[in-house]
Amino acid sequence: MNVLVLGAGQLARMMALAGAPLNINISAYDVNTDTIVHPLTQAQLGSGLAQALAAADVVTAEFEHIPLPVLEQCQQSGKFLPGAEAIKAGGDRRLEKALLQSAGVASAAYRIINSETDFNTAIAELGLPLVFKSALAGYDGKGQWRLKSADDAKAVWQQMAAFLATDSKQAIVAEQFIRFEREVSLVGARSSNGEVKVYPLTENHHVNGVLSVSLARPVTQALQLQAEKMFTAVANSLNYVGVLAIEYFEVQGTLLVNEIAPRVHNSGHWTQQGADCCQFANHLRAVCGLPLGSTALVRPTLMVNILGEDAIPASILTLPALGLHWYGKTKRAGRKMGHINLSANSSAELKAVFAKLIDQLPATAFPELEQMLERI
Repeated sequence: MNVLVLGAGQLARMMALAGAPLNINISAYDVNTDTIVHPLTQAQLGSGLAQALAAADVVTAEFEHIPLPVLEQCQQSGKFLPGAEAIKAGGDRRLEKALLQSAGVASAAYRIINSETDFNTAIAELGLPLVFKSALAGYDGKGQWRLKSADDAKAVWQQMAAFLATDSKQAIVAEQFIRFEREVSLVGARSSNGEVKVYPLTENHHVNGVLSVSLARPVTQALQLQAEKMFTAVANSLNYVGVLAIEYFEVQGTLLVNEIAPRVHNSGHWTQQGADCCQFANHLRAVCGLPLGSTALVRPTLMVNILGEDAIPASILTLPALGLHWYGKTKRAGRKMGHINLSANSSAELKAVFAKLIDQLPATAFPELEQMLERI
C-alpha cells in the first residue's frame, strides 16, 4: 500500500516509521516546493502533484493549511482521506465554529470580525475579556490578540485592522475568554465503516501558546465519556476517516471545544509508548481500510516537546522507559525539534522519574515543567 502525505514534516516522518511494519510505504508531498520527498531522508523522489497522486493508493495530510488548489486536486482523485471538508474546517476557524454548531458540540461563544463595526459589536455582545484569533493560518499561539480592558480596544483594533489588510481572504474570530481549570485533548480514530476508538484524555500544558507537556493517565469515566461523545459527534458530522484530535477547556467538570485538528497531533505523541497502537499506526490503519488498533492506556506516559534545541544531555537516556525522538530539523528558535516520551507503571512512579528528567534538562530551554510535575 502506498500512502502520500501532504506535508513533509515530522508527522509524515512518524507516519513513515509506523507504516513500515504494516508494509505501508509513505511518500511526502511538499506543498511549498511541489516536490515528492522521502519523509525520513528528505531525498527527492519526484516532482508535481499529478505524479504523486498517480503513484498513491491513498492520500492524507499532516497539516491543515494546504493551498485550496492542492486540496481540490487531491479531492478529485477520490483517494483523499479524511477529505477536503475536514482539512478546510481544521484550517479555517469560521468553518470550524460552524461545524461545531452543526454537530451540537459546545464551544466558546463567538463572532466573526471583518470590520471595525464587527469588532465593536463583538465587544458589546460578548463582553470582555475577549480572545481574537485569525481565521486562517494561526497556530501555536500565532495570529492571536487579547482584549481585557475597553481602554485598549482602539490599539488592539489597529493591530487587527493592519493584519486584515494584508489578506482579503482573512477574518478574525472573537471568542469569549474561558476561565478554565485545565486544557485537555482527545485523540481518536474513525474508520470508513464508522467505528470509533479514542485514546484517554490527555492533560496539556502550554508555554507562550506552544505545547510543552502532554500527560496521559487514568481519568474519571464521566469526563472521558463526555469527551468521547463530543469527538464522535464531530467525526460523524464530517464522515471522518483517520485520526482526529480535539482540544478542550475543562470548566468545573464540563468540556468546551477549543479547536479541532484533522490529523495526528502533537498531544498524541505519547501513544508511541503509552498504547499498544500509536496514533500514527491507527491513522494509517483507518485510511488504508485496516482494522483499528487498541487505544487503551497501557501505562501512564507523558511527552515533553523539545523546542529550539538540537542537543540535550545524553544522560537522560539512562532513565527507565524513556524514548527520544528527533525530527532531523535545522535548529531555529521555538521550532519543534523533537520530543521525549516517558513512561512508568504508576502515576507516582512517573512523577518520580519525571522529576529526575527535569533535573537533567536546562531550565531555560524547558521552562515550566515543574507546573506539570505538580499535577501528576
